[in-house]
Amino acid sequence: MAASLLLLVPAVRAQDTPKINKKNLVIKEWNTDVNSNTKVLDHVTTYNSDGKKIEEIEYSGRKQKWRKRYEYGADGKVSKELLYDEFNKLVNYKKFEYNEFGRKKTQYTYNPKGKLVTVKVFEYKTEDA
Repeated sequence: MAASLLLLVPAVRAQDTPKINKKNLVIKEWNTDVNSNTKVLDHVTTYNSDGKKIEEIEYSGRKQKWRKRYEYGADGKVSKELLYDEFNKLVNYKKFEYNEFGRKKTQYTYNPKGKLVTVKVFEYKTEDA
């Protein structure tokens, strides 16, 4: 009986953890040099009014390393991911298809001119089968 109670504790804790409201949220991640105590911006993630991630920016020092923008389809899933370099020039973009369970099925990567470069297929297999 004690063992069964221990199994319930993580489930209860997970339910008690409040979910962060991501609507119009901007998360900034900072690195701090322990010697000089200087803060340097490392990463910024921006969410829209629906709580969907619309942009990520990675920094190196004080310069932008890369930036990703996300677009969503009518189903609410990411339909397109655009990758930009440190000069905000489009590097490539990806389009996604989803299976009947809402998981990624296929990812198509295109160069900036719209030419298909790679196709990635996702396979989901449980170890139970």
